Amino acid sequence: MTADASNASTTSTVSPAGTGAAAPAHRDPQVLRWLGAHTASTLGDSVYHLALSWTAVSSGTPAQAGLVMAVSAVPRALLMLVGGVIADRLGPRRVVIASDTVRCLLVLGLAATLLLTSPGLWVLAVVALLFGIVDALFLPAVGALPPRITTRDQLARVQGMRGLSYRLGAVLGGPLGGLAIALGGQATAFGVAGLLFALSIPLLCALRLRQLPAGDEARDGTALRDLADGLRYVRGHRVLGPLMIVVLLSDLGFVGPFNVGLALLAEQRGWGASGIGWILAGFGTGAGAASLLLTVRGRVPRAGLLSGWTMIAGAVSVGALAHTAHLAVAVALALSVGLLAGLSGALCNALVQTECDPAYLGRVTAVASLCSLGIAPLSFPVTGAAIQLWGIGPVYVVSAAICALAGLYSLAVPAVRRAELPRG
Repeated sequence: MTADASNASTTSTVSPAGTGAAAPAHRDPQVLRWLGAHTASTLGDSVYHLALSWTAVSSGTPAQAGLVMAVSAVPRALLMLVGGVIADRLGPRRVVIASDTVRCLLVLGLAATLLLTSPGLWVLAVVALLFGIVDALFLPAVGALPPRITTRDQLARVQGMRGLSYRLGAVLGGPLGGLAIALGGQATAFGVAGLLFALSIPLLCALRLRQLPAGDEARDGTALRDLADGLRYVRGHRVLGPLMIVVLLSDLGFVGPFNVGLALLAEQRGWGASGIGWILAGFGTGAGAASLLLTVRGRVPRAGLLSGWTMIAGAVSVGALAHTAHLAVAVALALSVGLLAGLSGALCNALVQTECDPAYLGRVTAVASLCSLGIAPLSFPVTGAAIQLWGIGPVYVVSAAICALAGLYSLAVPAVRRAELPRG
């Protein structure tokens, strides 16, 4: 079986990735269709999660609401690698279309249920569970799409555009979901999320994938063999193997302080909920600026070296965040974390996609997603317990040290330190 082989009769292709002239990503209709679909899907995600949390809190205790929100994380983490295999075997375009369609139907079905009756928490839990399963298919496939719709020299710019799309979804999704709940209730919010998922589907269907280079097609074999083959490929690759360790370490050091520690820090300093909002706004502004920089420049020289040093510099800001008593300083530090972490993260993603054999993109993306979305969140309870035992300052310093270790490791591995993005 070859990736997207069954689409050959209905999907036209262009020259193999990395060959021939192509329009800059920000002028390429293919990339713009993908970007529109990604933005609509990201907005839908934000609205869905807000509606789910609000409905769960309104229908049960805080503990029960937390359980509903956590249900989707388990199948997503367990099945992520399987999702990568499926993306490589069936082709990322087909898997993304199918998974977004299922997400649309799930959420619209829940909206209809809420209009007709008042379901118990178990209905929300079932939807969250199914959503997590579909996410395990969606995430590796959507990450494998960019190298199939543009040339290698445009991938850094595409990662910048993807970052801007994600920030837009995160910034607008919350207010949009809140407005939908205020105007029409929970069913309306889920309906809006479902319609946003539906909006992405025709854009995805209009994509025309670049043909895989000869010899890069996925081989016949069982799913288990394909999975083992993908893991061996990552482990043996001189750049990709170390980059997975870098991704894991950087996210382990970052997600705890910004997802658990931030609320505790704001409470201790007396900044309140508005303080959290300002700090997150600073972080989002910095991350957006990093994405904009990559979108405009398209290529950053000495990407591996720059990524390592920006991780280390960002780690300093993470550690300093817990040692300031002034909100304005905390916002400035969060802005620098967003700028530096956003730049290093986008460069890592671009290097993963330019270094990876196209036939393995789904599986490699799945490994990276598992590190950042599956394993790293396991640090949440550890971070909370550590803060309770030792206080915020020491925990932030340790977290910053882990982030710095990611940067030092990337600089210590010659293949990663010398890694370059392709020239146009």
